[in-house]
Amino acid sequence: MRKFETLLLISPELPLDAREATLDKIKGVVERSQGKISEVDVWGMRDLAYPVQKQHRGYYVRLEYLGPGEIVAELESNLRITEGLLKFMTVKLEDEMEGGAN
Repeated sequence: MRKFETLLLISPELPLDAREATLDKIKGVVERSQGKISEVDVWGMRDLAYPVQKQHRGYYVRLEYLGPGEIVAELESNLRITEGLLKFMTVKLEDEMEGGAN
């Protein structure tokens, strides 16, 4: 299993219950794809460096999860059609190094 991180930028116009429903849907996609959520880090509302879809603020959430390589394609295809999601980015995290640094 590989370790991934996805950063989500959610529209500030999305109400709290819709934001939570969106996050639950995303967690469900990860779990259905034989993945396991290891951390959900809510950064909250932040000012954006530049407007995104005419928005100057956004709600950030960082997800860290374990899963097979195919999980990213499945998750991102679902993210593309999710209402209220402005942007997202997924990266593969480096595997833990065993032993010490040489």
